[in-house]
Amino acid sequence: MILKCDSDKLEDYLIETEDINYSYQSISEKASELFMASINENDFVENAYTFVRDEISHYWDIQSSRITCRASDVLFYKEGICYAKSNLLCALLRSKGIPTGFCYQKLTLGDTPDTGYCIHALNAVYFTSLGRWIRLDARGNKAGVHAAFSLTEEKLAFVVRPEYDEADYLQIYKLPNAKTMDALKGHADGMNMYLHGLPDSL
Repeated sequence: MILKCDSDKLEDYLIETEDINYSYQSISEKASELFMASINENDFVENAYTFVRDEISHYWDIQSSRITCRASDVLFYKEGICYAKSNLLCALLRSKGIPTGFCYQKLTLGDTPDTGYCIHALNAVYFTSLGRWIRLDARGNKAGVHAAFSLTEEKLAFVVRPEYDEADYLQIYKLPNAKTMDALKGHADGMNMYLHGLPDSL
């Protein structure tokens, strides 16, 4: 699988936005805490990834109605859908100068196509030591979902099933997809949004 960047400038994958607000005190403090506990840059990426994957709950898993979007809010409430969790991981890594982007998959909302489709968000991180991008999925593990950090092979939360018309989008975006952010900002109840308000295409 060959990933494609929407910008050929690595600095474009370091920009700060309202939702990737890495200058916010809590974000910079958490990034520094994770960085200080790491032996090198790759170790820091793994520590940040593991923190977001394991310590930030996916609100469908905990049946929460709260919706978070900005990285600082995701960190404060310690919950969020994949769109929000990818904002947080991006903010933590960009705060330490590590280029980080956004990738997407089209998946069935349930187990079969008759349940409809949704867009799933994950991150791509540029590893200077390797000279390449690697996708990481911090959605959060549960029964049947076992994403992990790896420098040698992708270990994502979901493997797409082409026979179900699922798809991997190969682009690495410097900003979150507008439809995914609009979903978070345009709903008041997380459960209702998850069932009825997620975009099904980019």
